[in-house]
Amino acid sequence: MKELENKKALIWLNLAHWANDTYSGFLTPIMPFIAVKVGISMAVATMVMSIAQVCGSMFQPIFGFFADNMVKRVFIFWGLIFGSLFVPLATNAPNAVILTFFVILGNLGGSFFHPQALGFISRFSRGDFVSNMGIFITFGTVGYSLGPVISALVTEHFGLDKIPYMSIVGIFIALAMFKSVPKISGMGVKVEHKYFKETFKEILTNKYMLILIMISIMKSLIINASVILLPFLWKSLGHSPTYIGVALFLFLLAGGFGSILSGRFEGAIGAKKIFYISMILTFPIMVLFVLTYRLHPMISVAVFVLMGFTTMLAQPVMLVMAQRILPEYKSIVSGFINGFSWGIVAIFLTIIGFSAQTFGIAKVLLIVSVVPVMFAYFVKFLPKIED
Repeated sequence: MKELENKKALIWLNLAHWANDTYSGFLTPIMPFIAVKVGISMAVATMVMSIAQVCGSMFQPIFGFFADNMVKRVFIFWGLIFGSLFVPLATNAPNAVILTFFVILGNLGGSFFHPQALGFISRFSRGDFVSNMGIFITFGTVGYSLGPVISALVTEHFGLDKIPYMSIVGIFIALAMFKSVPKISGMGVKVEHKYFKETFKEILTNKYMLILIMISIMKSLIINASVILLPFLWKSLGHSPTYIGVALFLFLLAGGFGSILSGRFEGAIGAKKIFYISMILTFPIMVLFVLTYRLHPMISVAVFVLMGFTTMLAQPVMLVMAQRILPEYKSIVSGFINGFSWGIVAIFLTIIGFSAQTFGIAKVLLIVSVVPVMFAYFVKFLPKIED
């Protein structure tokens, strides 16, 4: 009976992750069109996304702390509700201030949801943690990849003002998940309460965690720079919202395949080699994209998709390694890897956006892709974590 309850909980957590990240991916392909509607430049639009991501990501470790110290499912429920409501509403914002406000609240939903959900996946798993984590991440990645397609299709065929109707799906899944996922107290799990300061000091002084956070920052740098800047590049070449949405969908879907295959790759070649592959290949792949995007757009999209696969290949292994290094802080370390790292990158997105507007998107992406290669050196210091 307990095993059946665990499987049911995992299924609904996966579906909720799919819904949550679907809304997270809504704005990337249509932001150039929202920017025109609201009357802001690419640099300002990038700044809006940057502010929103900082607010939505930097708080994940804090929410993770409270999630690890309480048995209620408040974060996974209200996180999905916030994302379902406010991200679609952002498409109808009348000005940049309201747009930023809605995007911040929508991203805060993801910040609520992810740390507790990632901790719950670990607690409800009764087998291969890497595989279960890979499946969970894949559901989110598939959702994040479908988000651009859905929003692009609705925008092109019905208009931006119809996107808020999409909130209904997320609210329904949130209610179903809340009913199906038990509180961890019902599983006999002891929740140990610790002080905030000593908890974060223990995490941030762990050298292995610092390396994993750095690797996650490099991964986030590539993904964010690509999905935010490339829609503006493609729009400047005359491509439609659907073309942009499908390209992002394939990129993120390939990342989902990378996540679900992560456990098999780890078993075959080891975690460190996965990290090396994910970080070092970014530069040659980006060079190939820049050489092909004008004259050979189909080839460039295929190269872009390969980038998604290699970048996301390391994510499940990285999360599981962090949880094994500090198993008493499952939600908090997940918040650092899955949220805080993205928030650090978001701080620099404004600079990246203004640089792209000044020097060109392709040149900036090439420079960005060199950074993970430089930091790949630190992977050798990571330990081998046994099951």
